[in-house]
This record gives sequence, C-alpha cells and structure tokens, in this order.
Amino acid sequence: MPGTVGRFPTSPTPVPGPAGVSPAVAAVRAHPWADTPLGPQQGWDVTVRVLVDVILSSPVPMALHYGDDFVLLYNQAYAEVIGDRHPGAMGRPAPEVYADLWHAPGVGEVIERAYRHGESFLQKESVLPVHQHTAATEHAVFTRGHSPVRDSTGLIVGVLTVAAQTSQLTQQLQSLSDFAAALSGTLTLDDVARVTLRYALHSFDADQVSFAVDDGPAWRMVRRIRGELLDEADERLPPLWRPVPADTTAPVVVGARSGVPFFAGDGQPLRDIAVDRHDQKIRSLAALPLRSSVIRGGLAVGYQAPHGWSAAERALLAASAELVGQAAERARRFETQHGTAQLLQRSMLPEQLPALPRLRIAARYDAGVDGNAAGGDFYDAFLLPSGDLGVVLGDVAGHDVQAAARMGQVRAALRALALADPRPDAVLAGLDRLVASLGTETGTQELFVTVAFGVVDADRGEITLASAGHPPPLIRRCGPDGVATATFVELPTGAPLGLGCRPRTATVPFAPGDTLLLYSDGVVERRRQSLTAGLAGLAAAVAGAASGDPRALCAVATGAVAGTTEDDVAVLAVEHALKPSRSAGMEMPAEPTAPSRVRHWMTAQLGEWQVPEAVIGAAVLCTSELTTNALLHAGTAARVEIDLSPERLLVSVADSGTRGTVTRAQTDTLSSRGRGLGLIEQLSDAWGTDPTVRGSTVWFEILLPQA
Repeated sequence: MPGTVGRFPTSPTPVPGPAGVSPAVAAVRAHPWADTPLGPQQGWDVTVRVLVDVILSSPVPMALHYGDDFVLLYNQAYAEVIGDRHPGAMGRPAPEVYADLWHAPGVGEVIERAYRHGESFLQKESVLPVHQHTAATEHAVFTRGHSPVRDSTGLIVGVLTVAAQTSQLTQQLQSLSDFAAALSGTLTLDDVARVTLRYALHSFDADQVSFAVDDGPAWRMVRRIRGELLDEADERLPPLWRPVPADTTAPVVVGARSGVPFFAGDGQPLRDIAVDRHDQKIRSLAALPLRSSVIRGGLAVGYQAPHGWSAAERALLAASAELVGQAAERARRFETQHGTAQLLQRSMLPEQLPALPRLRIAARYDAGVDGNAAGGDFYDAFLLPSGDLGVVLGDVAGHDVQAAARMGQVRAALRALALADPRPDAVLAGLDRLVASLGTETGTQELFVTVAFGVVDADRGEITLASAGHPPPLIRRCGPDGVATATFVELPTGAPLGLGCRPRTATVPFAPGDTLLLYSDGVVERRRQSLTAGLAGLAAAVAGAASGDPRALCAVATGAVAGTTEDDVAVLAVEHALKPSRSAGMEMPAEPTAPSRVRHWMTAQLGEWQVPEAVIGAAVLCTSELTTNALLHAGTAARVEIDLSPERLLVSVADSGTRGTVTRAQTDTLSSRGRGLGLIEQLSDAWGTDPTVRGSTVWFEILLPQA
C-alpha cells in the first residue's frame, strides 16, 4: 500500500446524503470511472464488481490498484489512512498520487511485483511517515498484504492491498523496554509499585491496575484508577497500600499463590471482594503471578467493558509480570539489608535529644552511598554535671558494620570523658588516645576519625569549641535590624584523632537568637566542586533561612549545596531561644477517627495559647494531612508534638515506621490524599522529613505574624 499512512477510526464518518454512506463510497459513486482503465461501472467484470463491494463494506483499510497504471479505488478506512491525499487520490494512478514515495523501498516495487508476477506479498511491521491534516508528523506501524486480483477469465487485472495497523502493539513493546529501564532504578517495593502502576495503566490503556505482594501472614495491595489525579507532591509519598487477609479470593492474590494466570473476558471478577464502585464496575480482568523465588506477588489489569485477551496481549502481560517479579525480588532483598543496616546505624544514635527551656536542639542523619550500609557519622547532645550542654558531631571513615561499631565506641567514650572533664580540648585529647589504641588493637593505620565538640553555657551566652580535623562550626546570628548572617567559627582544626591530635579551644559568644550548626563533610563536599564553594553555599543558605529554628536549619543545611553525595550527611543544630517555648504532645492511636481527635485537641491547645486564628487554621489542616498519611503509610500509632515560640509554630508527627494493620471503618474515611504534601508546601514556611531510630518524623513550621 503506497502513500503516507495515518490512524483510522473504527467507524467511518458519514457525509451528507443517504444514511450510512461514507465519504469514500460517495466518492466512488460520483467518480467518472469511464475516463479510467476501469471503464463505466455498469461494464465492470463481475469479479471486480464483487471485490469492490467487499472493499467498500469492509472496516479494514483496503485498496484496489487496477490495471497497468494502478488506478486507485479504496474504502473509507483507507481514506483515513492516507490522510489529506483523499479525495484527490480516488480514480488516479497510484504512482502519481504517491510520486514522492512510489520508488521508496517497500512501496511501489511490491505492488508491481504482485501485478507482474502474480505473487502475494506480506509486509510485516512497516513504518511509514504520516501527514495528518494538522501537518503534524508521527509514525504508524502497519502489516500490509498485497494480492493479485484476477477477473472472471483468470487474467490478472490489479492488486488488492489490505492493511492492519499494529502501532499499538509496537508501542507497547517499546513501552515494555522503557518499563524495564524504569524498574532498574527502583530500590524499594514502594518504588516498584509506583513505577508498575504508572506503566500498566498507560501501556494497556486500562481502567484499573492492581499490584499485590505477600507481607508475612497477610498480603498488601495497591491499585491505581484511570483518571486518578496525583500531583508531584503525592508522587513522593509511598503508594497507598491496603492490607488484605491471607484467605482473600482476590484474583491477583489467588493467582500469586497458585502461580496460575487468571483471565476473565466478561463478568464481575471482583464482585466478591469489591471495596468500592471502581471494583464493582470491572467486567474483564487479567491477573498474573510474579515469577520470583524470594517474594510472592501479582499484577492485575482490568477494564470496565468486555475485553478479549489476545495471545499477543497475554504474552506482553506475562513479560511485564516477569520484569516486575525481578524488580520486586531485588527490592525485597534491599529492604531486608537496608533495614538491618539502618537499624544498626540509628540504634547507635540518641533516640531523644535534651528538651531544655532556653536551648532548642535538632539533628538529622541521611545515609550515603545507596543507603544499604551502616556508616560512621554520629551526633550527640547531653547535659553535663555543671548544667551546661555538650554537643558533638563526628565522622568515622567507612560505610560498613565495622565503621558503625567504631562510631559507637567513639561516641560512648566521648560522653564518658566529657562527664568526667567537660573541657573540649581534654575530651578530644582523651579520644585521640582511644582511637590510637583501637588502631593498634586492630592492626590498621586506616582508622580515620574527625570530631567537633563544644560546651554551650546558656547562662554566660557563650560556646567553647574544639575540633580534630572536622569542618568548622557555623553560627547564625540575627542582628538588631532583623537581617541574619552566618559565619564560621575561627577554630584551629587540628589533626584527626589517632594521629597525635593536640586540640586547641575557642570560645565565642552565643547570644539569644543565635543558632549553632555542626555538620559532616557530606554536607559541603561534592565531586568537581571546591570545598570553599561548598562552605560558601552552606553559609548563604543558612543566612537566608526563614528562621533560626534548629529543625528547619537542619533541613536547609542538607540541601544547601547542589549535587549528590555518596557520603553520609549528619547535621546538629542548637538554638539559643529568645524566650522559652511552650510544648505539648498527644499520642495518636492507629484508628480511623484519630486524625479528627488530633484536630480537636490541637485547635483547643493553640486557642488556649492565643495563637492567631489564621495560623491555627493552617496548622490544623496541615497536621490533619500528616496524621492521615502516617496512619495510612506507617499503619501504626504516632505522636504529634507542637512547639510554640515567639517567632514560629513547629508541629511534628512521628511514627514507628512499621506496616501494621490499620482498623478501618471505611477506606474513604482516611482518603484526604488528593491534596497531599502540596497543601503543606503552600500553607507552611518550611517542612521536612527526619528518619528516626524506629520510623520517621514529618514536620512543618509556620512563622507567626509579628506586631
């Protein structure tokens, strides 16, 4: 079939005239065939007349190339294929109509071969440019058959071309390749689920897609519905998993348990397990098990109309399920190893930082490399016998269990030394001897440890600091005019511990409103970027922060320098508050009514503190989102804490991070997900997430209007 190729509709569009007459049929009836080799219609050979009737009544693109000139006669579906060449192509020689393409490989030559030699020819997956009426250009893929046409005497009088568009299958195969590439970048089951749902819904043009995996004695399932709107903030959240009983009759779980695919062309395959109207509307469903020896799971694709599952579609689904199985297997192994490493890492860090009336403290730790190994960064803050506050941040080289174990030894020894003699230079000198001893004991000279240690005296308004090869501490100060500055403490760096360190101290003012920032080198070091540039970027970001709140500054510091780092990132911030803050907390049970109870409690508490109504409304709405997400995604009880200072309101929601079973009255009761974190971004001045020893904390900050 020569010419440019375009998409065609399943049913031709009628033209004015008798009902059911397509534009192509009208063109055939009106064309002066007597002026062509075909001659007047009443004189056509009976075989040719029957063939023309078949062509015009067929919904498949068909064209007759008649005689030595290959005069064209075609149906409405073919007219849609050739685009703006219709109606001028009707009754004209094909070499003239397709003058720009006739001599291209696979166009005119195949028509001429079928006509001259009487040979049928099949062209599989042919790609030709398509010029639509809009002048847009795309590529459609067709399988085309060319057969010689004989009249009633057996003489070859033309060539019949039949085309079947296979663009969808080709696009699905290309999509499968893109799907495999996307899955290769996933780390967790949440990542696998997110990529799988997005791909399957788009590639198979489905109404609903489900993904299920075993979760110990029970199962958990996540789905996506056609038309479901998710913004970028929602995409960053974990998928909305739903717990499923072990004895469920859901086809996707039954197929995963048995290893046998399930196909339903028409019916109500989800009737017995439907949770809402979306499940009830599904009439056709395919459920395929994941092929994995490590994890059991399944993928289901459904339509709201009857659907015949072709062999090609079943093969594509099977290939997709196999890719998902491989990715899920990698993710399950990663999560197991990652959980062990992170638990070891975080168990060596303090679960609680001191809560003091005049000093506000926050810390943040992000694992480097791929997050699958324990690291050596650590931080700590503790009260000294004198009533002062000891703060430390250090880095033990390495990303393995041994580095984490050494970190634990150094941290414990530092606290013991500080409790005995809190002078920073004496503490680091004692640590230097310990690290040298550990190096001798293990027979290695590669034990590399840097530490910054300080003592905060809030009564005197000063900090005494010492460093052993660590990046310089940073202090944010707010001037009388309200303009904030950030300067590095001029502190002799000294050698790393274990190398004969002789630390010296520096004492600097630490007035109310100031914030101290200790950080690891992973915050400021980037490949192909100088350390000076990294330090300057950190200082600029801290100075430009909306407030000196320590939790907000930790979040600002971790993202201050552009680019990625393979190193661990640790930050500790201490703010000398202008006035003592007021705090309150509430334990939130894992129940559907919990977010409502938190809203009532928080409204009453903030009202008692005389917080402005506008701030209360925004804070309660954001907290409702956070508690709902904690309930849905962590599935456990959580703790809500509010902290009010003269400058800002800080709210945090901490969960234990395990996927327990949430008691549900109805799934929709908890579904305020549509607004997601985008709402928090709009209503708050700063927000972030902090991983903890046994879960994670999401927080936001709202600045208070100043009189």
